[in-house]
Amino acid sequence: MPIKANDPKRKTWLETSPDTDFPIQNIPFGVFLTRDDIITIGTRIGDYAIDLGALHQLGYFKGIDLTDDIFLQDTLNDFISDGRKTWRLVRDRIAEIFDKENPTLRDNEKHRSHILFTLDEVEMQLPVQVGDYTDFYSSKEHATNVGTMFRGKENALMPNWMHIPVGYHGRSSSIIPSGINIRRPWGQTLPADNTEPVFGPSKLVDFELEMAFITTDANVLGEPIPVNEAEEYIFGLVLFNDWSARDIQKWEYVPLGPFLAKNFASSISPWIVTLDALQPFKVEGPKPEVEQLPYLQYKGKKSYDINLEVYIAPENGDETKICTSNFKYMYWNMSQQLAHHTVNGCNVNSGDMMGSGTISGKTPDSYGSMLELTWRGEKPLTLSDGTERKFINDNDTVVMKGYCKNNEVRIGFGECRSKLLPAIKQ
Repeated sequence: MPIKANDPKRKTWLETSPDTDFPIQNIPFGVFLTRDDIITIGTRIGDYAIDLGALHQLGYFKGIDLTDDIFLQDTLNDFISDGRKTWRLVRDRIAEIFDKENPTLRDNEKHRSHILFTLDEVEMQLPVQVGDYTDFYSSKEHATNVGTMFRGKENALMPNWMHIPVGYHGRSSSIIPSGINIRRPWGQTLPADNTEPVFGPSKLVDFELEMAFITTDANVLGEPIPVNEAEEYIFGLVLFNDWSARDIQKWEYVPLGPFLAKNFASSISPWIVTLDALQPFKVEGPKPEVEQLPYLQYKGKKSYDINLEVYIAPENGDETKICTSNFKYMYWNMSQQLAHHTVNGCNVNSGDMMGSGTISGKTPDSYGSMLELTWRGEKPLTLSDGTERKFINDNDTVVMKGYCKNNEVRIGFGECRSKLLPAIKQ
């Protein structure tokens, strides 16, 4: 089935900026609270939020097999469960409705008043109910940097790393949408030269630049998903800040991996950009450096050219760009991650979220965490106001941005923005 919504020549009758992240070729999906205090599923073109519940009720999706309440819910889970054919039909229809040459809604002022909202009239919500969340560790550069710091260059990568997409099961309840503040976490740490741990607020709070993909109902218990079919079950992607408390993590991660250091908060951008919208930006990923087992070997392009940026803004200060990276740097791609996740028969559900792991490139300015950018605090960063950062300070705001761009179109993710508040007194 062709993806008509991706036509780069299509124009919209809505006013949009030439450099918007959300042209008519994007058509992401999200959930928002309207000016009338109604939660609805919607999409976005330019700086307009579009109420898909109202659009459906007014008959604009005739001919597509949708339940009456599919867009009148507070999560996208049921819509995602309908599968890729439905997602594609809905995106194509939205593109048709908002096409510059289509007068049906364009010239119907009454309908527009029910369907269109400016961004200051809506409040974005978490787009899916995340049933399960898995975080991978799939950037070779990141894994090498961290391993070098803690085990030395000769033992930077663990023996399994080149053979499997390493991952761990995270906590879904603390995944929050962009704009929600978080608190500096408490936990146990083992300070240098101490023989016994101490309890207190983390001193080394860090961001982790990631992307996350959201799945549909993909398989039944016991049936793996083949690597070359995996993308059929991936709805879309969001920006993902997997907050980390490095001092807590260093003390607790042996032998079972991260726990309190990661489960206090993870932030996502509120608009899910579909895999369909990203098709023009598929690229070759890094070549395997050792032969991979057959279930991880894939055909075609499975990586995506998504430019990523991280900024830090101190309280009442301007943003300073501290990192420029790209999703295509990932050694293990999404298809391999999903194939490995299910090769043992693990079942995946609608709304499940899979984090990529920190995305770092080969150059120091492309490292996706403060741990790497400052090399454990040994090389502090200087912000535009002259202050230095080894890790994230109280009242700092971390902003992540992402976009794809070619000669014809720009598809973006907007922002993932979160402020770190001081720890709660205990």
